[in-house]
Amino acid sequence: MNSMSSTLIFAHRGANREAPENTRAAFDQALEYAIDGMETDVQLSRDEVAVLWHDRFLNKLGLADKHIDDFDYAQLHKLNFAEATLMSLQDFVQSYRSRCRLLLEIKNREWEPNSRHQLKVRLTLDEAGTIQDESIMASSFNLASLVYAHQYRPQFPLIYNLEEEQSWTEAQQVLADHSFLRGLCLPIENLDINMVQLLREHGKVLAVYTCNSDEEITKALDLAVDILISDVPQRALHMRDA
Repeated sequence: MNSMSSTLIFAHRGANREAPENTRAAFDQALEYAIDGMETDVQLSRDEVAVLWHDRFLNKLGLADKHIDDFDYAQLHKLNFAEATLMSLQDFVQSYRSRCRLLLEIKNREWEPNSRHQLKVRLTLDEAGTIQDESIMASSFNLASLVYAHQYRPQFPLIYNLEEEQSWTEAQQVLADHSFLRGLCLPIENLDINMVQLLREHGKVLAVYTCNSDEEITKALDLAVDILISDVPQRALHMRDA
């Protein structure tokens, strides 16, 4: 059974509405609200350094025609991101692992070769270390990457992220075929009592993204999810603790 006794509030890429997402400023601001955890995104620079970035494109840096993998880490670190700097995964884990729970989303998509997918998995798990108490978990929308991660580090807690078009039937099949998964992370639109019962029957962690409106937050809290991921973590905390 799940060891979590109440819904944990995770800041989505930090307090991203108050500071640039996935930056130290956003993470530090999120911790001002006594959040339970933080979710972030892992990509690779051209020289194969694991960095925190959500999209492949760099339009948020004013470089709409450039990709995260067009630059070495040293070059990315010098780019101006609203007076913040892009963080490495190593820096993030070292800075925050003792301060809250961490959920590391490995951004493996079809535009990147499989060799880089696997390297990204290894780098993420190596930086996370060998702790297996769910204080650090890894997730991905790429199921093959999670299978590889399990082969590389069998005891590491892994979460499969579902897309909105993926049904209860597919979730059931994934859990049946991949019992090593620690849980699923669902779009809030897909959350219902049937999904809750499925995860509870399998003794898995149930996370939901991205709960921002009062209606979405209330829905997640009423159904007692384990992890609620939000762009407005302070609001979710207030509603949970009210």
